[in-house]
This record gives sequence, C-alpha cells and structure tokens, in this order.
Amino acid sequence: MSEQTLYEKAGGSEAIEKVVDYFYEELVLKDPTVNQFFEHTDMVKQKRHQAKFISYALGGPNQYSGKSMAKAHEGMNLQPEHFNAIAKHLHDALAHFGVSERDIDEALTRVAALRDDILYK
Repeated sequence: MSEQTLYEKAGGSEAIEKVVDYFYEELVLKDPTVNQFFEHTDMVKQKRHQAKFISYALGGPNQYSGKSMAKAHEGMNLQPEHFNAIAKHLHDALAHFGVSERDIDEALTRVAALRDDILYK
C-alpha cells in the first residue's frame, strides 16, 4: 500500500475548495495586513487558481497553469510580513478542516520554497 499524498489526506479537490473559500473569506480578506492586495481581484478566478496551486503544493494533480510565482507577484512589492500572514492563514485554514500539524508543516515547507519568487517583486 502506498502512502497517501497530503492532497489525499486533506480530502482531495472538494476539500481543497472548502479550504480556499475559508482561507480567503474568513482570513485573508478580513486581514488588513494583506487584504488590500485583493481589492481589485476577480476572487472567483483567484480562488480557482489558488485551489489548483494548493492542490499541487499538497502533492495532488498539477493543474496549475497560471503565471510563474515571480510573474504573478510582479510589481506587488510583497514583504516578509505579507508572506508570513498568508502562510499563517493557510496554516489556519488547513487546521480548521482537520489537517494534522505534521501535514501542515510539510505543506508550508513546500510553500516556503517559493518565498524568494514572491517577495520584493
């Protein structure tokens, strides 16, 4: 028996969509540290991209076909406090839906690998 991916442990695409909704609606968009970055964003499109990205980051199917992380964040001048806030919100959203701390840590390690592509762009 092969070990489940984080994606499978989290509950697959349906669960990821719920995580993404909660991530944005209850956490990110209510956080003045980062919500200004989404003022003029098509949130339906953003959530769709984020669900694909998180699925990929959790070892699910690579359906993400958007811009590179560096290109997507170009001109935003994101700082470490913005990255950290988003990472915390991702942690909290995954935890809210019962993902274990061990699995969250593994997912956040994968996200942290993209830090340099996101910051100061």
